Amino acid sequence: MTHPTASADDARVLSPRDREILRDTISAFILRGEPVSSRLVAKMSRESLSSATIRNVMADLEDSGFLTQPHTSAGRVPTTAGYHLYIDALMPSLGLDSDEQRRIDELLEDETDDAEAMMVSASQLLSDLSHQIGIVLTPNVGETRLQAINFVQLTGAKVLCVLVSTGGFVDHKVIETPRDHSREELIRISNYLTDNFAGQTMREVRDRLLEAMSEERAKVDRLLANAIELAESALIDHPEPELLVQGTATVLDLPELADLERVRRLLDTFSDHANLVQLLNRLIEGSGVRVLIGGDSELTSDLDFSLVAKTYGGDDRARGTVAIFGPSRMQYHKVIPLVDYFGERLSLALEKAFTGGWSFEEASR
Repeated sequence: MTHPTASADDARVLSPRDREILRDTISAFILRGEPVSSRLVAKMSRESLSSATIRNVMADLEDSGFLTQPHTSAGRVPTTAGYHLYIDALMPSLGLDSDEQRRIDELLEDETDDAEAMMVSASQLLSDLSHQIGIVLTPNVGETRLQAINFVQLTGAKVLCVLVSTGGFVDHKVIETPRDHSREELIRISNYLTDNFAGQTMREVRDRLLEAMSEERAKVDRLLANAIELAESALIDHPEPELLVQGTATVLDLPELADLERVRRLLDTFSDHANLVQLLNRLIEGSGVRVLIGGDSELTSDLDFSLVAKTYGGDDRARGTVAIFGPSRMQYHKVIPLVDYFGERLSLALEKAFTGGWSFEEASR
C-alpha cells in the first residue's frame, strides 16, 4: 500500500488502547457518517472503558493529528492521517469474497476478444461492487505495441485504417489520401507495415516513419513511399487515453452530497477530463494500490473524497489505471482488495488477449 502521508510506523507510538479507540472511532464514522462521541466508542470497547477515559484518549488522538472535532460540542471524525493509519495498521483484513472474484473473472473472460468493451464493463463492475464511482483509464495508444495494421478502401480517396495493438485495443480512423488506391495495393501496404513494425510501440513506429519521411524521396522505394503516404495520417497522431467513468449517480444519495454545491463540484471534476487523466497518469509511475485521501491531492481535497487506484499492464506493455472514487469514509477494507484484485486480473486478461484457450482458473493453478 502506498500513499503520501502517514505510515504504519505512526501506530507504534500509540498504546494498544489508543489504537483500539482510534480504530473504533474510524469504523463508526465510516458506518454512520456522523461525528463519533466517546459514549458510542465506550459501547464498542472490549475493555469496558468509561466515556471519560475514552474522551481523554480521543483528545490526545486529536492532538496527534489523527482525529478532529468539527464543532466544540460534536464528536470526532478522522483526519487524512487518521485514515492512512487505519488503512495501514488498524482496519480488518477481509480480502475479496469468492462471489466478487467470480464476477470479475467471468466479466474479463467474456470480454477477452474486445479490449474496449472490457474496459467499459470493468468501470461499471467496479462501481457496482463498491457502490462508489468506478474509473478506468485506458493505456496511452502511443505506448501500446502494434500487432497489425489494415487499410480498407471506402469511397473515392477515403481509406479506413484499422490499428490493432497487443492487448486487443483497436483504433479506427478514416483518412483522406492524395490519390485513389487499389484494393491490392492497400493489402500490400498493410502487410508491409505489419511485417516491418509489428511489436514496436506506436510511438516508435511514428518516430521511424518520421525519420523515413525526412529522407530524399529517391532513396525510398516505391512501396515504402506509398506506405509512408498512408501512415503519415494514420499513425502520426495518437488519441489521448480514454477515461471511462461509471456510477456517478450512485454517490448522489450519500449524506456527503446533500449540498448542491458539492454536487456541482463533483460534476465539474469529471467534466475536466484532462486534469483527471493527468493525475491518473502520475499514479501509473507508482506500484501497488495507491490511496489518496482528502488533502493528498487536488482531486480529492476539493470534495473531501478518496481515490483508491492501481496500475494495470506491465513494464513491457502499455499501462492504465483502475480506480474507485468516493467519499473519504468508504469501506477501505473492501475497496482496497477489490481494486487490487481487479488490477491484477485485468493485467492478466490483456496479456492473454487473443491467445485463445485460457481461463482464470487455469492461470491461477
